[in-house]
Amino acid sequence: MSQTNADSLEQALEQHRHEWVEKLFELGRELKRDKAGLVGVMLITALVLMAVFAPYIAPHDPTDQDLTARLAPPVWYEKGTLKHILGTDHLGRDVLSRTIHGARVSLWVGAAVVLLAGGFGVVMGLMAGYLGGRTDAFVMRWVDTQVAFPGLLLALIILAVIGPSLTTVVVVLALNGWMVYGRMTRSAVLSIRQSPYVEAAEVVGCRWPRVIFRHILPNLTSPLLTLGILEFARIVLAEAALSFLGLGIQPPATSWGLDVAMGKNYMFMAWWLVTIPGCAIAVTVLAINLVASWLRLISDPQEREKQFARHMAGAMRKKMHATIKKELEAP
Repeated sequence: MSQTNADSLEQALEQHRHEWVEKLFELGRELKRDKAGLVGVMLITALVLMAVFAPYIAPHDPTDQDLTARLAPPVWYEKGTLKHILGTDHLGRDVLSRTIHGARVSLWVGAAVVLLAGGFGVVMGLMAGYLGGRTDAFVMRWVDTQVAFPGLLLALIILAVIGPSLTTVVVVLALNGWMVYGRMTRSAVLSIRQSPYVEAAEVVGCRWPRVIFRHILPNLTSPLLTLGILEFARIVLAEAALSFLGLGIQPPATSWGLDVAMGKNYMFMAWWLVTIPGCAIAVTVLAINLVASWLRLISDPQEREKQFARHMAGAMRKKMHATIKKELEAP
């Protein structure tokens, strides 16, 4: 009997693995059809790999100074050298190495803030939407009060009082970003609170933590994932802005916003000091938005139907044009 149960369990696990493989292949096919999403995923993958393996990819230490090579131009200029492919800054530090290491800070801050703000905001939104009453009133008045206060001003005040550091930047940005998760989660919970599966869970005696985390939260994964990716892009820009103002990442650490701030005084004689980290920020935000748009398409059944219809219409047009061309070329 035990052998039969073991065989049944193994067959169930094998079937589950096949289902996951099929889902991954289907996701790959969806990504292949969406060229913009494919470009975004490729860019994000390259950025993540660059951040993880930065110590091995960067040709120089980002803090090494060489005043004899200060403001060296990129390699395609007449005085450029292969030693510093993208040139050097006013202290002779390699721009390429600093750009590669800057990706680590920006991506780490973005991921940490999204996890902290998203986790806290989702929990508050679930409790407010499901429990209602005083809990809902308290959470929403808290959200309204904090939203009414300028977020950037609050961040600047906290950073000026406590002092800028990587940890402080993460905490401040998380404190300013959890409200959007709370509001969206609350509105979603209110719309599905009377759903049959929620009422069934309540009838069988499930407590409210199990109802919201076991039955409601899994059905909010798609919109929350899209929101988290969009907020990730916003956090990258916010970290760069704070570092540019001198209240974010501090030297000798490197950050794209900090590099732009240090290079602004040399903009007309060494444009690469501002342009290269600025382009890195722009490419990162663009890639994140492309991935978010693709996730919204595949997670929304109506959008998937529209995309499938457009794909079929395009295929039919191509087939029709090919048939007409063949008939015209026929003798």
